[in-house]
Amino acid sequence: MENRRGKGLSFARRIYKPRIIGLGIGSISVVGALYPLSMPAWVWALLLFNGLAWAHVAYQLSTRSPFPYQAEQRNLLYDSLAGGFWAATIQFSPLTTVTILSMMAMNNVAAGGKRLFLLGLLAQAAGIAVAWGLFGVRFDSGVSLIEVYTCLPMLTLYPMAIGMVCYQLAIKLSDHKRALSALSRIDSLTGLLNHGSWKDLLNLKFHKCQQQQGQATIALIDIDHFKNINDIHGHTVGDTVLRQLSHELRQHLREDDLAGRYGGDEFCVILPRMPLEEAAQVMERLRETFGNYRHPQIPELRVSLSIGLADFHPSFDDAVAWLNAADLALYAAKDSGRDRVKTCDWIAAYPT
Repeated sequence: MENRRGKGLSFARRIYKPRIIGLGIGSISVVGALYPLSMPAWVWALLLFNGLAWAHVAYQLSTRSPFPYQAEQRNLLYDSLAGGFWAATIQFSPLTTVTILSMMAMNNVAAGGKRLFLLGLLAQAAGIAVAWGLFGVRFDSGVSLIEVYTCLPMLTLYPMAIGMVCYQLAIKLSDHKRALSALSRIDSLTGLLNHGSWKDLLNLKFHKCQQQQGQATIALIDIDHFKNINDIHGHTVGDTVLRQLSHELRQHLREDDLAGRYGGDEFCVILPRMPLEEAAQVMERLRETFGNYRHPQIPELRVSLSIGLADFHPSFDDAVAWLNAADLALYAAKDSGRDRVKTCDWIAAYPT
């Protein structure tokens, strides 16, 4: 409900300024066609209200409504009703009539598609019927020079205002698209890259190292006995441990290092331009810091990390081989007692 109301308010705000401009300069067009006719004072007062006050009244009606979107669509139909009324009142003077009704049709199509366009036509017909009932059925096919001049602002300024609104909306949609794209690459629990995004970046980094003969190291990180933490203390505590590790990774890594959550309790890091020995030192500091973590409600909980490292080697056929080398190092860390950092043993991994 709140989300729908928020979207409705956003819709009303987008229409507010173009309506002020459209009705203001549209009333100038009507004045040009209405001026030669003998009309009572209340008609001029109504035109003044429609041109200067109605946009603000419509905005208040929509923003104070429990359903702003529906209220704003009703306001657009009121606009169409008024447009039909003024078209008939000025005796369908061609230039002014086409200018007003076409701009309103454009509004309705942009705001509600075919359905609102058709409803707008019905509302215009109702407005025409009201004017004919008050002033009779009359047509004037002539176009005076003053009508041409008073229609020029509507034909130039209003399309510019609509174009600016469409441009701003396109920019906003582009920003939302980028935000959604970023969210699709992020693990929701840890805020790090998800499995697929990290592997895509690993492939890119592999090809870059291969083409430029660059240097990089990858690390696979496993939380020791993580299943026991979940089984004994619950998944909420387990999630806290995962978030703590992601926090420590951000603290220990450089800005251009790429950290991701590879699996349930397994994390992965790409360390560009970092030799194996330096990467081992970084991971050792991470292991020590994380080992000092204490859960505020469970001080007896102890956590540790097993970490496997592998640097890029020209003999790798693809990124999978590089990842497998780090995986072998990780298993070596686990097999030798856990809570330690191991680097890839090239002789064991790739015997000649």
